[in-house]
Amino acid sequence: MTRSTMLFAGSSHPELAKDVASSLGVDLGKVLIESFPDGEIGVQILENVRGKDAFVLQSPARRPNHYLMELFILVDALKRASARSIVAVIPYFAYARQDRKEKGRVPITARLVANLLEKAGATRVLTMDLHTEQVQGFFDIPVDHLHARLLFVKALKEKKLKDAVVVSPDVGSNKMARKFAEDLKLDLAIVDKRRVNGRSVEVNAIIGDVKGKQVILVDDICSTGGTLETAAKICKQEGAKSVFAVVTHALLMGSSKLKGIDQLFITDSVPASRQAKELQVVTIAPLLAKAIENVTADKSISSLFK
Repeated sequence: MTRSTMLFAGSSHPELAKDVASSLGVDLGKVLIESFPDGEIGVQILENVRGKDAFVLQSPARRPNHYLMELFILVDALKRASARSIVAVIPYFAYARQDRKEKGRVPITARLVANLLEKAGATRVLTMDLHTEQVQGFFDIPVDHLHARLLFVKALKEKKLKDAVVVSPDVGSNKMARKFAEDLKLDLAIVDKRRVNGRSVEVNAIIGDVKGKQVILVDDICSTGGTLETAAKICKQEGAKSVFAVVTHALLMGSSKLKGIDQLFITDSVPASRQAKELQVVTIAPLLAKAIENVTADKSISSLFK
């Protein structure tokens, strides 16, 4: 990075922030973040940022309301301290699942988050594996959309799986799963899922052949694990030999046990909520660092995925 570039971080994911700084060969910018007795957030930038290009890393998982507000305040502080540009680095974009009106009298919260981020002073957003790509259209500033797919593909190839098939756990993940299948040169199957409510899933059928095969489930977010558990169950009922799963954003809320999944590949886009032998973490820190370098040098971001 150039001398005019600085990297700051909120309090959501200090481990990832340190790893990105290490990959860039820089120190994190000094910032004071405190909580007042009534719950309000206080921020002070402790370094001169006048005329600087500031990057702010914040991954608002598990406490989205708190961490998003902290991000808005950080961005506002940098703007008022006369930073030349402010790039919000948001590996996990909270509220991306609320991207449209599926019924009457509901908000489009993803658009609201975009509006608030722009109003705070962000001049660019760097994010990863959005739940729906159209969220990029909610912004009037540039959005660089990163993908963890090639990192997962490398990890999966090292497993040397035989007779494998990529399975989309629902129709919504079909596009992402299809790209995995193309990169791995494997067939694709789809679980036809009907969601009853936010926690319950009803499965009708699986489209494709999984009998005697090693299944690779692909999804962008795992919250309670219901979708993956249900997909794993039906795959094994249809004769799958084993089930692996690939998830970019592993929230793993509550007591999700991911029954039926032999190994789960995740990134460190959000802080780990647990340690288990069946979890394999693929770090995104070098990819984020390279993307930051490319933004700073006015180089292509899409070239990172070719």
